[in-house]
Amino acid sequence: MMKNWQLIGSVLLLCAAAGCSNFLSSSTVSRSLLYVDDGVEEPEDFPILHATGYAQISRQRGPTATDRTLQAMRASKVEAYRELAEQVYGVYIKASSRQRSGKESSDQVTAQVDGVLQGARVIRQYPLADAYVTEVELDTQVLYDLYLMRGAL
Repeated sequence: MMKNWQLIGSVLLLCAAAGCSNFLSSSTVSRSLLYVDDGVEEPEDFPILHATGYAQISRQRGPTATDRTLQAMRASKVEAYRELAEQVYGVYIKASSRQRSGKESSDQVTAQVDGVLQGARVIRQYPLADAYVTEVELDTQVLYDLYLMRGAL
């Protein structure tokens, strides 16, 4: 502990002797931190991403056909947003295999996507035979503008 204080005292004494009194001033430190480059540049073009979700009406729970249709509408919308999130964030794949006596006894693959979609919108929802279909899109120009408005870029 004593060595640390001796080192600090030596540095301050050296600084004072060398005439660098502005070395520790806050204005010098703050001036050097004014510009921060975040590395984000505005792209030349902004693609529009599309995704489609499907849900079978007859497999939905509900006492009436209307209830099952409403459930299928919701399920197809969630599926469409999941498809869009896969395009934006990618898919996390986890795979495992078990072997017993040199032979494969089980194989398991799971996929996961995680993210927040802002600026996406539903384009169309419609029934198609025993399914409900939802089409969504994400204009990346809108996404870029949202980040700019929040000061995130």
